[in-house]
Amino acid sequence: MTFPEFRRLCLSLPDAKEVETWGEATFRVRGRIFAIASPDGKSVSLKASLDDQAGLVEMEPKTFSVAAYTGRYGWVRVRLAGLGAELGEKLVRNAWERTAPRRLVSQKARRL
Repeated sequence: MTFPEFRRLCLSLPDAKEVETWGEATFRVRGRIFAIASPDGKSVSLKASLDDQAGLVEMEPKTFSVAAYTGRYGWVRVRLAGLGAELGEKLVRNAWERTAPRRLVSQKARRL
């Protein structure tokens, strides 16, 4: 997955916005961050559960690692070059759903 593909995917989700913070692109829903891009656009950090984080790191340690600073909360660092489109979409949607208000998530589910 490329960074432009990742950006498009993030911004396709309801109420998602891109905001530059700390010199990095952050993706937010209603002001809360669900994804953070590295300055070079080669990797991103995504909000996840601790269980999902552990499974991803074990499954493919060349692509996934525990995110710096936020890893203790389940965030996972993803090397975009090693990420396929299908899994990338699933991880971004899960990060958004973990961050968005429940009402917004249920509205999105009703539209599908």
